[in-house]
Formats: sequence, structure tokens, C-alpha cells
Amino acid sequence: MFTPLAKAEATLATAATLDRHRLRLWRRARIAPMNDSVPPPPTQRHNPLHGLTLQAIVEALVAHYGWPGLADRIPLNCFSSEPSVPSSLKFLRKTPWAREKVEGLYLFMQREQRRGSGPGTAPQQR
Repeated sequence: MFTPLAKAEATLATAATLDRHRLRLWRRARIAPMNDSVPPPPTQRHNPLHGLTLQAIVEALVAHYGWPGLADRIPLNCFSSEPSVPSSLKFLRKTPWAREKVEGLYLFMQREQRRGSGPGTAPQQR
């Protein structure tokens, strides 16, 4: 059975041990050398849209299809009625379903360009 004095001494000893342990961990973290030779793993490795802004996507689609072609493929007023990049961006940022359609068309365009048979080009013969 512990006396009040023994109990207080045990509590102080435990607190001191915890403080020493915390100090040791802190020192180890501060002194540990930085390992810069290994790059961090990519977080969005399989996402083809990673790093692209919506503005870059819209501008690429406009450059590839033009405003009329874009309005034919995705029937939105921001592409058919007085189209501009800023007004389209404003609408697409507020409307998730429309943004998904635009991103999907961009991915389709990229696939077609990789295959080499985009609009206006003859399909390759094998």
C-alpha cells in the first residue's frame, strides 16, 4: 500500500520520465538529417487532369474545336451565346455537372490526339 508521500514521488518520477522521453524525441526530430535524395511519391499519379487549370482546359478545347464545335459537342449557353473564356469559366466553376462534361471532352480530345485521328484528319491504316 502506498503512502501519500510514496504516491506523490511515483507520480513525479513518471512525469519526469515522460518529460525526458519527449525531450529525446524532440531532439531526435530536430537533429535527424534531411533525406533529399528520395523524391516524394506523386499524389495524383494516374490523374491526367492533375496540374491543369480549368482555364487551360477550356482554352485547349476552344483552340481544337472552336466555339461552334464546342457548343455542338456540349450544348451550353456559355459556349453558344456570346462565348468567352471568362464567362465560361465563371459558369463551369459554379456548375459541377457541366465541368465534368468539359473535363470528359478534354480527356476524349487527348485520347484522339494520341491516336492520331482527330477531327479533320484521316484515320490511320494499319
